[in-house]
Amino acid sequence: MSNKLATKKAAYYSEEEKKIITSKYRAILKKAGPFLQGDDLNQIRKAFEISMDAHKEMRRKSGEPYIYHPLDVAMICVEEIGLGPTSIICALLHDVVEDTELTLDFIEHEFGIKVARIIDGLTKIAENFEQSQSAQAENFRKMLLTLSEDVRVILIKLADRLHNMRTLQSMARNSQLKIAHETIYIYAPLAHRLGLYQIKSELEDLYLKYNEPEAYREIAQKLKANKKKREEFIERFMEPIAKRLKEANIEFYIKGRPKHIYSIWNKIRKQNTSFENIYDLFAIRIILKDIPPEQNEREKAACWLAYSIVTDEYRPNPDRLKDWISTPRSNGYESLHTTVMSHAGVWVEVQIRTERMDDVAERGYAAHWKYKGSDTSLNKPLDIWLNQVRDTLETKDNSAMEFLEDFRGNLYNEEVFVFTPKGDLKVLRKGSTVLDFAYEIHTEIGSHCTAGKLNGHLVPISHVLSNGDQIEILTTKNQKPSEDWLRFVATTKAKARIKDALKEDNKTYVNDGKETITKRLKILGLDNNLETLNQLRAYFNKKDYNELFYYFGKGYLQPDEIKRFKLDREAHENKKKKVNLADEAYSNAKNFERAIKKSNGQDSLLIGDDMQELDYTLSKCCSPIPGDDVFGFLTVNEGIKVHRTNCPNSPQLLTAYGNRVIKATWTSQVEKAYLATIEFNGIDRMGIMRDVSMVISEELNINIRSVNVDTDEGVFKGYIKVFVYDTKHLEKLIRKLSRVEGVNQVLRIRNDDE
Repeated sequence: MSNKLATKKAAYYSEEEKKIITSKYRAILKKAGPFLQGDDLNQIRKAFEISMDAHKEMRRKSGEPYIYHPLDVAMICVEEIGLGPTSIICALLHDVVEDTELTLDFIEHEFGIKVARIIDGLTKIAENFEQSQSAQAENFRKMLLTLSEDVRVILIKLADRLHNMRTLQSMARNSQLKIAHETIYIYAPLAHRLGLYQIKSELEDLYLKYNEPEAYREIAQKLKANKKKREEFIERFMEPIAKRLKEANIEFYIKGRPKHIYSIWNKIRKQNTSFENIYDLFAIRIILKDIPPEQNEREKAACWLAYSIVTDEYRPNPDRLKDWISTPRSNGYESLHTTVMSHAGVWVEVQIRTERMDDVAERGYAAHWKYKGSDTSLNKPLDIWLNQVRDTLETKDNSAMEFLEDFRGNLYNEEVFVFTPKGDLKVLRKGSTVLDFAYEIHTEIGSHCTAGKLNGHLVPISHVLSNGDQIEILTTKNQKPSEDWLRFVATTKAKARIKDALKEDNKTYVNDGKETITKRLKILGLDNNLETLNQLRAYFNKKDYNELFYYFGKGYLQPDEIKRFKLDREAHENKKKKVNLADEAYSNAKNFERAIKKSNGQDSLLIGDDMQELDYTLSKCCSPIPGDDVFGFLTVNEGIKVHRTNCPNSPQLLTAYGNRVIKATWTSQVEKAYLATIEFNGIDRMGIMRDVSMVISEELNINIRSVNVDTDEGVFKGYIKVFVYDTKHLEKLIRKLSRVEGVNQVLRIRNDDE
């Protein structure tokens, strides 16, 4: 380390911090040592020194030196993803252009064009969009555009996001929510698609830790409590299998792990069950050793031999066999999965794979490239997906949000495996149709597709494909894409090609619509400015201006409807004027009301960093009540709306429009009735509804709005709408109802009619 840098370090870092920085840097070099060549070490040292100098005056929210962050991101890149020296350099420098005075030209001069392009992909663009646009979506598109040149942009960004999630505790609550929801909405699915299962699972767990902290803690504690019992069970379960594997001269080792907390929570939620009722809480992985990765057929044979040993010893569930060896997933994942019944009467998931397969499964794309020379068939699925991503990126006319939705749609979805008439395998998104298949073959074939022959039978272009289907595409010269096609295609490639074909026609309609609106606004005496257009877009519920213009140009919306917009806007403004005329009286009344609330201990929402009592509305999509963990969302035309943090719409709102998220906190627990809906089920018996009613109305003095109960062969399921004061009041009701004889389960669900 240069004397110049040492002097700068002394000025900005304590002795303890200098030791930590040096330790982190040396750990990176030690881990990267085996694959450093030529000038790699000098380039890494130079990147480290530049980053140290650029960030010298910066501190993180926790108070730690900012340089800790790029060092930790670089360590994740090399240790957990398996990336090389170029990625280490980029990780060390990934924030300097965005956060300091250093420029991309400087980076290119010092490290070359490749590093500069990666850094550019990792640098956010200026947030100077129209209000209807999403800065986050635009930044994500910019980052992905670099994917067509270098996938390391995404891998470094995932390392950056993982470290941010690991250190999220020092951030403000609204920032935690924004970052956590952005992570579950985009980054965890992206890690999944790139085969980074360990990172994907940790991102999901960390999302749950901050979004549903109580649920996270409860599951974590229960997993910790039965850890010893679980280890003993795995040992007993594997004993007979290990013996037979050794007899077959198969070298192996075992990885036994519980399911990730998020996975367990998701299963509890989706199956409306409890932790105690989930039986496949852990998976056992059998890793086969010493099988050369270039001997692909030997790998498969060894895995199937191990599978036969497991299923000879334990009875398998025939519906739970997943063969990802014969047909790997599109991210390169290969493994045999089966679920078997143990001698203790517990279902156990067993995964069987070789060391190479496990390396690819754990470390994804980087490990995938490591085996590039061994067998090109091993790399084909991931290469196909990357080509699909590049196809998505070529569609330049989509709005940022439309692009984000299209891209996200290709991340988590399952796949369908189909064949051409010549027997070539094509992997498509599950739900794909004959038309998707046609576009997968060639754009021209898709554009002229009229029908398909499926296993010899004629089917329409909207027919949904199933695994194993063999399809022949029928075309005619006169056929051309229509808007209707967008309703039933599932793949991003098909959507993009259809939109491209419609683009020229649409441009005419967009221009016509723009002219129609301009003329009508002039006739009605309305200003033709950004504010008016934004209000029109929101009034007619269109996602952007082009869609608004298109609907008028196409004739779906008539010019006279702008007059209706004007009248409604004037009525709204007149209402506001009346409020303003009585502003002083209103303000005095409001202050008096707040004083009464405080004296009665009633609850209200404090909004924003200044903790003010602003006007708001409770969102109908999740019906928050006092005590719920909530956030405020600034809408374009409806003021502040308050959502629960676990609202179904939270991930999209917090990801795409994080700059509109406002901190919201309940002041105290309020004696005010809020409508909540609970679902309950169990075994029917005489008098059970009387007992339920007594708990609600007599024991807890809760008002019932409605009751709806159905019975079927001795089992009942019902919904009760009740007025409660807050979350604790509701939780008390749920606990009491759970104790009623015959009641099996009680859950809170969202209100549909508010």
